[in-house]
Amino acid sequence: MNIAENIAFGLKIKNKSKSYIDDKIKYALKLVNLEGYENRMPDSLSGGQQQRIAIARAIVNEPKVLLLDEPLGALDLKLRQDMQYELIRLKNELGITFIYVTHDQEEALTMSDTIVVMNQGYIQQIGTPESIYNEPENAFVADFIGDSNIIDSIMVRDELVEILGAKFACVDKGFGENVHVDVVIRPEDIELVKPEEGTISGEVTHIIFKGVHYEMEVMANGFEWLVHSTKMYPVGEKVGIKVDPFNIQIMNKPASEDEEAVQIEE
Repeated sequence: MNIAENIAFGLKIKNKSKSYIDDKIKYALKLVNLEGYENRMPDSLSGGQQQRIAIARAIVNEPKVLLLDEPLGALDLKLRQDMQYELIRLKNELGITFIYVTHDQEEALTMSDTIVVMNQGYIQQIGTPESIYNEPENAFVADFIGDSNIIDSIMVRDELVEILGAKFACVDKGFGENVHVDVVIRPEDIELVKPEEGTISGEVTHIIFKGVHYEMEVMANGFEWLVHSTKMYPVGEKVGIKVDPFNIQIMNKPASEDEEAVQIEE
């Protein structure tokens, strides 16, 4: 089938009239920026264009909900990013609810109004991209969405946690005293300072330039900290680590792997 026949497939099954189908084909092709492609064959199109035709074929049926299961997984990075913007535009123009399944965390953060993070079939957290990233409800969510330092620690008392033998001020309360917890600290929330100015000190062991920031690994108190900073510290340099109390997330440790997967679903 050519492009027009592909798009019309669902409408023909519904026994829509030829004039109705022709109007819908023109509308759908305009919507996905492929006007004039009616008589082309799918194998003559690029990967991104083929994805647009698949979306057009679904849109003409006027669904209330559109399920997209890893729709951009086979595309290269640049094309995938372009299609993300196209899908956001289509969602806004059409007013259709998109249920978008993806294992790409960045894609989920970029495209979603609401994210549902799942583990072994159980819902771990539901929220906006901002709340999911900044306030993960457990270590699984923190590790799955973005980079994180997840450290086995001890909640000494309210607003004070012991991380790798050092005391850090935090803002969390209600965990009890001397309780084992998971601490989550995002790489961009770690400040590297002079060794004597840090809560703990260590040595830079690895560095990668990522364009907008440097990604560094710092070995401190037996733990390899992942750090993102716009300032470069060379491998071998001694540094101190500081973290604002508001950027330290405290979480209860699950008693088992099953408990880690099963969370209360509201």
